[in-house]
Amino acid sequence: MEIIVRKKRKPMGDINVVPYIDVMLVLLIVFMVTAPLMNQGIEVELPQANNEPLDLDENLETLVVSITSNGDYFLSIGATGEDRQSVPLETLGVQVGQILSANPTIQVLVEGDAAANWGAMINLITVLQQAGVSNPNFITQPLQSL
Repeated sequence: MEIIVRKKRKPMGDINVVPYIDVMLVLLIVFMVTAPLMNQGIEVELPQANNEPLDLDENLETLVVSITSNGDYFLSIGATGEDRQSVPLETLGVQVGQILSANPTIQVLVEGDAAANWGAMINLITVLQQAGVSNPNFITQPLQSL
């Protein structure tokens, strides 16, 4: 009669991380390829200004009104890239008024192209004030050193 002695297996405390590293590298490559393709805003050439950065509350929503060099107006209401369509100035005022009545704490930012017509910018500010925007902030880029 033979006695069979079984060895007790010890629980393995190591985790094989090689498959996780492979998945992580694949995800990294996917995000690196798709990130430049995501166009989030209207392309405008922002004017330069020597101002301090705005102290905006990041917990509050922001509404960005853009004006291009051709005088087209855009609202950032969720559509991105090619889905955006220009909005007539009268319609823009109505939409901003509706957004402000639904969310009075929303922060309104104006993003204007440096080559935009000054008259079109004044018209935009007038329409925003009539819609109830008391103090719109302007988005600029930092002044480049000479």
